[in-house]
Amino acid sequence: MAVRNETRVTEFILLGLSSNPDLQLPFFIFFLLMYLLTITGNQLIVVTIYVDSQLHTPMYFFLSNLSFIDLSFSTVTVPQSLANFLSQSKTISFRNCVAQVFFLHLLGGTECFHLTLMAYDRYVAICNPLRYTTIMNRRVCILMVISTWVGGLIHSFAQTLPTIQLPFCGPNEINHFFCDTHPLSLLACSSTFFSETADIFNSGSLALVSFLVLITSYTYIISAILKMNSNEGRRKAFSTCASHLMVVALTFGPSAFIYLRPSATIPGEKLLSVFYTIVTPWLNPFIYTLRNEKVKKAMRKLVGRKCTFHAMHTN
Repeated sequence: MAVRNETRVTEFILLGLSSNPDLQLPFFIFFLLMYLLTITGNQLIVVTIYVDSQLHTPMYFFLSNLSFIDLSFSTVTVPQSLANFLSQSKTISFRNCVAQVFFLHLLGGTECFHLTLMAYDRYVAICNPLRYTTIMNRRVCILMVISTWVGGLIHSFAQTLPTIQLPFCGPNEINHFFCDTHPLSLLACSSTFFSETADIFNSGSLALVSFLVLITSYTYIISAILKMNSNEGRRKAFSTCASHLMVVALTFGPSAFIYLRPSATIPGEKLLSVFYTIVTPWLNPFIYTLRNEKVKKAMRKLVGRKCTFHAMHTN
């Protein structure tokens, strides 16, 4: 309540990607198409893995959870942006702005932990294949996924709380297309040293832990792959790991550049934000499905079932 009383600003204005009115419609079309493709692609992966019993393995269980996180992550920012592209006011209430920050970091932190978990899964599968089903049993997989959400929740609270305790007295124009800790801190009426330090420390800790686990896992994985006698086995292992590493690079690269830096605004910040909030969640389904024959086969089977079902009911 004390924070609420100190906060004079009750709503913010999101300035968006550009103030040029001629660009609002093209931006709207681009965001809408990307969002629809993201939702469709990720939902298709979730449904395919759920329906096909051959994909009920830890790797695909984690992949379906990643797809759910991606479609949720896009939903945090894109619908508000779409509305603002066609609106004159472009306002967002203080409460909704805080909620956007909270869910943005909840899902972003969860995804980082989840990608780290997927690296560990590949490590067990390649380095301990005979014990894989024992180590990565269903109970363990569920607990590990829950732990990524708990980690994301802790990360989100650590990012959001220092920011919302800042007094906002005006101006209330956020030079961005969504609410985030850095654009908000630029509007604070008092020193932001504590919130910025907490922001960098929290993001740095998450990045460091994830990076160490990823590096350790892939050091063992690559060593094990190189020792394989079968060329086909090496090819399949490298293909699976390459898909995961591409997603890791697309997720961690822009995010680290945005959050692990001083508070000064940098050129291209909005473009990087578009990349990791919109483009990356759209690309992830393509990266995994285009390089995975099992998923493509299961999707074709699912589409075939749907067509047969419609044909039977039409006739």
